Amino acid sequence: MTNFFSVNPWKSFAGPNLAYAIEQYDLFLKSPNEVDEELKKFFEEWGSPEEIGNDHQDKTYDSFISASFQSVGMNPESMKKIMSAVQLADHIRTYGHLAADIYPLNKSKGENNLLSLDRYDLTEEDLRQIPASFICSDAPKNIKDGFEAIQYLKDFYTKTIAFEFHQVHDLAEKKWLHSMVESGSVFHSLSNEKKKSILKRLSEVEGFEKFLHRTFVGQKRFSVEGLDALIPILDELIAESVQNGTETINIGMAHRGRLNVLAHVLGKPYEIIFSEFQHSPNKELVPSEGSIGINYGWTGDVKYHLGADKQIKDESTKTVRLTLANNPSHLEYVGAVVEGYTRAAQDDRSQTGYPIQDFAKSLAVLIHGDAAFPGEGIVAETLNLSRLRGYQTGGTVHIIANNMIGFTTESEDSRSTRYSSDLAKGYEIPIVHVNADDPEACIAAVHLAILYRKNFNKDFLIDLIGYRRFGHNEMDEPLVTQPKMYTLIQKHPTVKEIYAEKLIQQGTISAEEFADIEKSVEDKLIEAHSKVSDRKKEIDQDEALPPETVEHGLPKISTAVSIEDLKEINEGLLKWPEGFHVFKKLERILSRRKESFGENGKIDWALAETLAFSTILKDGTPIRLTGQDSERGTFSQRHLVLHDYETGEKYCPLHTLSTSRASFAVHNSPLTEGAVLAFEYGYNVFSPETLVLWEAQYGDFANVAQVIFDQFIAAGRAKWGQKSGLVMLLPHGYEGQGPEHSSARLERFLQLAAENNWTVANLSTSAQYFHILRRQAAILKMEEVRPLVLMTPKSLLRNNLTASSPEEFSNGEFKAFLEEKGYGEKKDSVERIVMSTGKMSIDISDKASQLEDKDWIHIIRLEEIYPFPFDDIKELLHSYPNLKEIVWVQEEPKNMGAWNFVEPRLQAAAPKGVTIQYIGRKRRSSPAEGDPLVHKKKQQRIVTDALTRS
Repeated sequence: MTNFFSVNPWKSFAGPNLAYAIEQYDLFLKSPNEVDEELKKFFEEWGSPEEIGNDHQDKTYDSFISASFQSVGMNPESMKKIMSAVQLADHIRTYGHLAADIYPLNKSKGENNLLSLDRYDLTEEDLRQIPASFICSDAPKNIKDGFEAIQYLKDFYTKTIAFEFHQVHDLAEKKWLHSMVESGSVFHSLSNEKKKSILKRLSEVEGFEKFLHRTFVGQKRFSVEGLDALIPILDELIAESVQNGTETINIGMAHRGRLNVLAHVLGKPYEIIFSEFQHSPNKELVPSEGSIGINYGWTGDVKYHLGADKQIKDESTKTVRLTLANNPSHLEYVGAVVEGYTRAAQDDRSQTGYPIQDFAKSLAVLIHGDAAFPGEGIVAETLNLSRLRGYQTGGTVHIIANNMIGFTTESEDSRSTRYSSDLAKGYEIPIVHVNADDPEACIAAVHLAILYRKNFNKDFLIDLIGYRRFGHNEMDEPLVTQPKMYTLIQKHPTVKEIYAEKLIQQGTISAEEFADIEKSVEDKLIEAHSKVSDRKKEIDQDEALPPETVEHGLPKISTAVSIEDLKEINEGLLKWPEGFHVFKKLERILSRRKESFGENGKIDWALAETLAFSTILKDGTPIRLTGQDSERGTFSQRHLVLHDYETGEKYCPLHTLSTSRASFAVHNSPLTEGAVLAFEYGYNVFSPETLVLWEAQYGDFANVAQVIFDQFIAAGRAKWGQKSGLVMLLPHGYEGQGPEHSSARLERFLQLAAENNWTVANLSTSAQYFHILRRQAAILKMEEVRPLVLMTPKSLLRNNLTASSPEEFSNGEFKAFLEEKGYGEKKDSVERIVMSTGKMSIDISDKASQLEDKDWIHIIRLEEIYPFPFDDIKELLHSYPNLKEIVWVQEEPKNMGAWNFVEPRLQAAAPKGVTIQYIGRKRRSSPAEGDPLVHKKKQQRIVTDALTRS
């Protein structure tokens, strides 16, 4: 723009153009990014309009404006009125929500003097002189002037639905959003049949809750009452999404209203829900047509944590999958799991390279609590995933089920923001606040959300504002803590009553038709309850046991790959596109991998992993790997993605291997453990045929994701029958780097280990890593599938003692423990067996090589700690007739690591009279020393004691 001017271009502005430029300059000073790019460059170069005074010494700034306005036949006062009117219109758009009728318990609109005419020095007469198009270009033709336009905007922005779009920075999006509101497109008219169907649904929602309330007195159900419109909202979301071609809809929510969603959205039969309240047999009540999947693990879970799957068909007979995710009482953590479900449903993993993603195939709907949305940090973590390449799902529809209270804590004590939705503003998410007592406004909110996602593939938030009719769990007396609020609630009619009265007054439905609807709902509930047996379910202890396929462990699986195939793959990995410039130092490092298959060649950890991935892809199994530095590897060992050092272009050799038959995705994740691990768990659950791996930057960073380990990965199958083959790579090893870079908290995973719920391993050779990854990929589609927790190495990545010969890949298999070669051969001479795991095994092996007398000692590396290979260990121990002691050696403090887990098992497996000893650090509150010299000295002492004869 500035190229057209050789002198100060401000002199070329006059009249309305000058006024507009001045207004934009004021905006530029406050928020430069909200100004058009060309104007921004202009302001940066030419500065303030006051600069025009430099060339007009005989005029003040005001006189210059006056002259400019007069040159186009408009006086400054008129122009000022126009500018004030435009500002008022913008403020209505921005602040109208403050005066909107969005609170069911407060019938008076909020006071907002920002919207009063006198604040802008305007009168009705002033506004009548201004064309309506100056104020609202989308107003209908019957709006004749500025005053009518202002009233029109006030009406639209202060209804029972209110809008917050100012945080959306993309001008095209913001213009579209305002146009949808101001043109009236968001408020599409509903047919009488549609209105009747909404009333019927509200009757079902309320009738179900009241039936539970009086039939199962005092039992927890976390009712939806006060937010009944949530169910019609979900109905509409599903219906509109299916019409747009969506094939999978995934819902995540906490316990509030879950039973109603299960019954009316997922179609879980009333009789099954009633049987859960009565603890009566219900297997015969499961629908035979299989349209809804209700899965239970062997321990089960409370009824308001359970999810369901449903297959539905639209008018074109296309099958659509609807899922409500199982969720524990950790409220918002399920959100990231559902995002993983949704991404998995969108990805086509059948071809090589990155999966091809189709946003339209799947939709995530997350229902939040008003106290939890701002209060749970996992919400921000999950929102941050929404625009990231490795995690985006093309827009999630968020709904805050806002009952204005959290347990017994009121809003002013549970958040520091005006609205519970304000966190979403930081992610530029459009927000609609809607009064839960107006179902038609709720439907309008859904319509806008779906269209926004379709057009922009971004998140959208509906803040559904209502109340909670009873206490937190129907056993509480809310009048004790919120007497004023609950006095209002007790007098307040339900949304069903409000809407029925409205439709009767409109003549849409008669009072008799409404009575028939209510009777029909009640009859259906009574009939369903009559099918439920009065007798209690007989308690059979066998029902609480895992199925035999889980109980009996993994089958024997061949994981060996021929040397010829491995050589071919290795050569393919070292071929780069013509003209691609690999960083010279890295090129030399990678090129040395050619020597791995030569005479006396060794395959290190990183190459073993890449070969495992390559052969798994050859078998047709897709792979997804994510973590904070997973493309390169935290310790610069992996280099699955190469960067051209001249152009920055990326290249992944695994994408071009001629042997690959499935997709390979690797993504550097955000600095988030909880949401990313939850996402990967969800991705794996929804695409069980995919080998999904999550890697912590350092193993102990997994602390931040403890809820996902505890509530989902470790217990999900026992509680919900939810299978997972997720792999977790947790760097672990004491290197003298201090408390936060040593322990992956191995003891926590072992404490959670039971019923073959996962495999916990700490490996010491690259071949073992290769075989366990291939074994994991092979069991993904089996009933025996289970997650894999791996303590991965740090310094051992480049330690030659962990490298394996090619023959160990082509002839070997994964072994639960390894016997150190050259020890224990003279069975009658062995008095001590030293057992350890992971890095400690390598330290012991290195030190033991210096021993002159080796006959008295044998060394065992325990590779798979859980399931503990009890029978094989027992057989081994009993083969040494003169064994006196078994020594467990570990790098972790005595109250950490594997000691507390293995000690009772060694006691049970050892021959009579053999003592079990611990050698390691003493009990500590901190995982490791902070001083590397102290660490080294203690490590030397531990290894020396383990190898010194008593």
